[in-house]
Amino acid sequence: MDLLQGDDVLDDVLFVSLEEVCESEPFSGFKVRFVHTRFMTLAYWQVGAGSVLPVHRHPHEQVMNVVKGKFELTIENATRRLESGVVAVIPPDAEHYGRAITDCFIIDVFYPIREDLV
Repeated sequence: MDLLQGDDVLDDVLFVSLEEVCESEPFSGFKVRFVHTRFMTLAYWQVGAGSVLPVHRHPHEQVMNVVKGKFELTIENATRRLESGVVAVIPPDAEHYGRAITDCFIIDVFYPIREDLV
């Protein structure tokens, strides 16, 4: 399994060094490293201040944890400023978008696995 390619799904217990996982930039200012297990996708984001997450939706449940920084997130019609200690739960198919108020480190968990990102 070559984790540097970012296209493998982990089936067994494995310890992963994020530094060895391929980084991509799917949106301007949003750098990410994905770890895919059999059932979930984890996303480790470095987001630059002022970067905008475009309006989108997906059939996956998502939990967003802002570890560092401040991020304004809108889910459907509810807007909240997220920062360390605040977690957002995004239901499946909910329209959401946001912007980084400061530089951020964000961890997202998606269930089920984001096959579109493998």
